[in-house]
Amino acid sequence: MSKKYNISVEATLEVIGGKWKCVILCHLTHGKLRTSDLKRHMPHITQKMLTQQLRELEQDGIVNRISYNQVPPKVEYELSEYGRSLESILNSLCAWGEMHIIKEYGDKAAVLEDNVLNNLNPAVPVSPANIESVR
Repeated sequence: MSKKYNISVEATLEVIGGKWKCVILCHLTHGKLRTSDLKRHMPHITQKMLTQQLRELEQDGIVNRISYNQVPPKVEYELSEYGRSLESILNSLCAWGEMHIIKEYGDKAAVLEDNVLNNLNPAVPVSPANIESVR
């Protein structure tokens, strides 16, 4: 008997749900990264959890694991072509999150880490129009 979902968003959340998968995927939208790079970008994730989440994303065909035959060993992760189909969803989630942070805290710079994913440039305000342009 095949699996049944109440609504299709359940299937999406089954693949990318949880605390870390979307964060990993957002980082990978900027290109290939080694596990150590992801860990540096996400200091609060444990190595065990990062490895587990990457394995699950790989099993679901969302990320590719690239292993280089060299010493010392080198492994990189990238979004698969299928994983790239999630980019518009991830961009929309980020834009909505920024609007929510501004609504709740007023200043996103006060609560967002200063990293490559967070546009802390006040010259580019978050607005519903900006979210529409992401879609």
